[in-house]
Amino acid sequence: MKLWEKGINPEPAIIEFTAGQDRTTDLALTKWDIIGSMAHVIMLGDVGLIAKDEKSELLKALHSLFRLNEEGKLALEEDVEDIHTQIEKEMGSILGTTGKKIHTGRSRNDQVLIDIRLCTREAADTLAHQIKELFDRLLSLSEQYKEVLLPGYTHMQPAMVSSFGLWFGSYAESLADDMLLLSAARAMNNRNPLGTAAGYGTTLPLNRRLTTELLEFDDLLFNSAYASLSRGKVELAVSSALTSVAQTLSRFSMDVCLYMGSEFRFIDFPDEYVTGSSIMPQKRNPDVFELIRGRCNIIQTLPVQISMLVSNLPSGYNRDLQLLKQLIFSAFADISECITIMLLMLKNIKVRKNITDTPVYNNIFSTEEVNRLVKNGIPFRDAYKAVAGMVRSGSFSKTSVSDYTHEGSIGNLCNREISELIGERLKSFNGKPASIMAEKLMGYAS
Repeated sequence: MKLWEKGINPEPAIIEFTAGQDRTTDLALTKWDIIGSMAHVIMLGDVGLIAKDEKSELLKALHSLFRLNEEGKLALEEDVEDIHTQIEKEMGSILGTTGKKIHTGRSRNDQVLIDIRLCTREAADTLAHQIKELFDRLLSLSEQYKEVLLPGYTHMQPAMVSSFGLWFGSYAESLADDMLLLSAARAMNNRNPLGTAAGYGTTLPLNRRLTTELLEFDDLLFNSAYASLSRGKVELAVSSALTSVAQTLSRFSMDVCLYMGSEFRFIDFPDEYVTGSSIMPQKRNPDVFELIRGRCNIIQTLPVQISMLVSNLPSGYNRDLQLLKQLIFSAFADISECITIMLLMLKNIKVRKNITDTPVYNNIFSTEEVNRLVKNGIPFRDAYKAVAGMVRSGSFSKTSVSDYTHEGSIGNLCNREISELIGERLKSFNGKPASIMAEKLMGYAS
């Protein structure tokens, strides 16, 4: 069954190729296709394009399909092109001619658009709360180990005194900024395309503001032609946010791989959380973090893939856009899996203490000595040269850590402020679960 059939049997190879991975990808859209259809039906009744009893029948039938899907009983049949077609077919089977009226005033173009935007909004909300969970764990570790000193590196060389509190906290604040980018992408995504049809509107008297309110979008996607043009632009914004999260996870994973090395031994994990070698008995490999790093590095190619896919397309719908769904949905799934396994690892991390007691790190205290001399009235450049001479001659001895009082230093981590920052940004992610929206829309059946 094809929504666009005109009495001619399409060549099967053409259908198989053009459908691509849609039959699998569309399963993620099923619940949102039904919810979008429910909002559309309510609007059709409001403007008089369907009768009151038809609206009620359509909503009840759609709600029954929603429940079937929740129970895993709504399947995409072998001869059906996509989930939109399957739902329309089901509606026809339940209600006959009335069931076919759910397509009144819309194209499969704006139907796909509404599904993708609702699904993307849900994925962004879910990811935001996962990010917050990882943030909380990092900040907890920052507080737990804020007194444990750690060598800080620049140019891969021991540089200055740092702490595990500063290290864990730095990645927590990085996630807070990732949350801001994800929030911006969500805002761009959260505009209603329903009613733009194939990109040029319709002569039917649709009430697009009503569906905007019903589906809890921030506003309309106003220009009908921009609805098609926005595909790729929204995905690019979303992919940029995902790339930012991926970069944070990747860089943290790289640090962990280094810090687990025998030359560092700053951190470790129980034997159950590391892997070994088939030939070298001593090996304890950080495979989890290497795979997080690798998968997140692949995710960071996503904006380039999307740009290459859409940058030379003419305006209006083009079938190339079908490929965007798999790219974005897969990236959300990958990021989610990486965060989940990283949380598991961080619940079992072991932090080594007294690292800076090792003589090899004595010289990272040289800046402390410079600052001590400065506090005694010696000009900074003179103090710098004096301590540099001691380091060069090998006569420098480790000194005590000076007081760190300024915001963002090892003595004043500002973790409370960072927590407030992400808490404020998390407020943007307030979408309702599909089940709650379905029940709300069902209330219009009476």
